[in-house]
Amino acid sequence: MAQHKSAKKRIRQDSKKRIRNRYYKKSARTAIRNLREMTDKSAAETFLPKVISMIDRLHKRNSIHGNKAANLKSSLTKFVAGL
Repeated sequence: MAQHKSAKKRIRQDSKKRIRNRYYKKSARTAIRNLREMTDKSAAETFLPKVISMIDRLHKRNSIHGNKAANLKSSLTKFVAGL
């Protein structure tokens, strides 16, 4: 267990960050799933920028790798274009 004051604070901060990052990651995964289940092209086109924004924010927070973010955005864009 941590003995120093700064180490205890770091543990508190890390647990808050972990919960926050998990929330952002899970909500983005749910949005991606919802987008892939859409069959209406116009609805998917309006929803796509929101999902891409979520993916970019995940990458900015270092929750996902940049290449994974690029691959997700590319595949989702292709999906929407093919509807």
